[in-house]
Amino acid sequence: MALDITALFDAATSHASASGHFEQVNGHEAINPATSGGLTAAVWVNQITAIRSSGLDSTSALVVLNVRIYTSAVAFPLDAIDPAVTAAVDALCAAYVGDFTFDGLIRNVDVRGAYGQSLDVRAGYIQQDGALTRVMTIALPCVVNDLWTEAP
Repeated sequence: MALDITALFDAATSHASASGHFEQVNGHEAINPATSGGLTAAVWVNQITAIRSSGLDSTSALVVLNVRIYTSAVAFPLDAIDPAVTAAVDALCAAYVGDFTFDGLIRNVDVRGAYGQSLDVRAGYIQQDGALTRVMTIALPCVVNDLWTEAP
């Protein structure tokens, strides 16, 4: 078996697209700053770690995706930036917990961090090409069963 990263990205990005919060949803980390006052979402792999609860002849893994929400940090009104980003984060977290197995693609979203990384959101700012961007990054831990076959 191999990691179906395309299907995993499709699952994560489709929830973002369906939320109605985003002008754009990318399957890669942004390399350019947010240019409009709207929200952009991006998904990429942050970490892959083997986990203890594997099969007898296979290894399961925790695949942690980063789902980052971006917007200009200088969009007006400034007081509307964090509520808009937080509402989008809330919608995505609800979708990821509600679709706990991504329709059978994964064992589960590791909501409470049984294998290390829990579902987590961190806020901050990043500087890209001289533009200040407000971001919130969701760590989306996905437990994938029987990812690699162990040789006898």
